[in-house]
Amino acid sequence: MDKRNISLGTGLILLGALLFANQYLDLDFFSMEKLWPVFVLIPGLVFQISFFASGRNPGLLVPGGILTTIGMLFFFETYTNWHFSEYTWPVYIFAVAVGLFQLYLFGGRHAGLLIPVGILTLVSGMCFAMMIFGNLLTWINYSTVLPAVLILAGVLVLVGRGGYHKQQ
Repeated sequence: MDKRNISLGTGLILLGALLFANQYLDLDFFSMEKLWPVFVLIPGLVFQISFFASGRNPGLLVPGGILTTIGMLFFFETYTNWHFSEYTWPVYIFAVAVGLFQLYLFGGRHAGLLIPVGILTLVSGMCFAMMIFGNLLTWINYSTVLPAVLILAGVLVLVGRGGYHKQQ
């Protein structure tokens, strides 16, 4: 038996099983409500594949990386009913960094590309961190934290080097 026939047969069986599961288990896999991110993901993958197939035009990787990243994010969001969109918005910033980093890797490694990649990654990471720590640490009363930090800093300055010295 030909390998292509095995792959095709297995793929058809899996697709049929998914369609049955979708219909009888009410999974809603194949509704437009869940599949619309394909219209973002497929163009991104086409850009990616067209570069890797030809090895030319590394500029295709920038929109390819952006659209592929955002398409995957949209699939995640639609299948989680957008419950995490409050936290995942920095992925939009990070998607641009992904596209530019791919251009850096496969387009001649121009060091100047690492500056915007680094800045965008840092901004995205800081946004994620602020949201996570901001939501996890809501129990902290910041009106008491600032004075406590200032007092602690003052004590460290006085006790540390260059601060309070005994007089002779």
